[in-house]
Amino acid sequence: MSTSEERVGSAPAGALRVQTTGGSHRSGLYGSTAGTNLARACTAELLGTFVLVLAGTATAVVTMAGAPGTYDLPAVVIAFGLALTAIAAGFGHVSGAHLNPAVTIGLAVVGRFPLKAVPGYVVAQLAGAVLASLAVWAFHGDAAREVARLAATTPSPGVSTGRVLLIEAVITFVLVLVVMAVATDDRAPAAAAPLAAGAALAVGIFIAAPLTGGAVNPARAFGPALVSGTWTGFWAYVVGPLAGGVLAALVYDRLLAPAEAPSTDDGS
Repeated sequence: MSTSEERVGSAPAGALRVQTTGGSHRSGLYGSTAGTNLARACTAELLGTFVLVLAGTATAVVTMAGAPGTYDLPAVVIAFGLALTAIAAGFGHVSGAHLNPAVTIGLAVVGRFPLKAVPGYVVAQLAGAVLASLAVWAFHGDAAREVARLAATTPSPGVSTGRVLLIEAVITFVLVLVVMAVATDDRAPAAAAPLAAGAALAVGIFIAAPLTGGAVNPARAFGPALVSGTWTGFWAYVVGPLAGGVLAALVYDRLLAPAEAPSTDDGS
């Protein structure tokens, strides 16, 4: 398929997006140029994932401590959502601000991210999450690890691993579908993309937190699990988001990206 490149006025300066002949608009997330300056992009992914996991899990650890005057579930959801919004706005033009292996692999499957860059991105995301968990442990002491388990995601009582798999797949599907829509398609307002991504993450955690803890991200699940040694149902927190992310990327790329709203023009 032939392609033509065009510079998009709403994207960051120097960002190129590629438009396919079928009407789908292709680029790295948030106007980034996928695959360039890989070492620096991976550094941005590490730092971005560190901030995301630190913000959410540090808030969750305080919530789980149950001390008077501390946070509750909405505070945890808001912390995750605002962190993603801020990082997407700040780092989106550098690395695409994936911050999530499900996003990276989903983009790679549909050809919107180079396969050769996937290992570097995923390792950076996992490392950022581990460093964030170590930071939460340092901030709050041994009780954060031994009592709150660094906010590691585990199934709630009565929730099977199969249900965790389904729930995590569905909420990650929603997140990645929104990210694909607002951050890879030139027709979406560029300024709204970070806010939409943060809101989608917040909605997903609101839905899933009482049942699964709401990982929506294998890296977010991995960091606290590794540092706290909490691995209950861990495989579902990897397989579910990856499956949901890949499916969302395929649905948007194959079905929604080429679509146009019905026209009122009768052709006369």
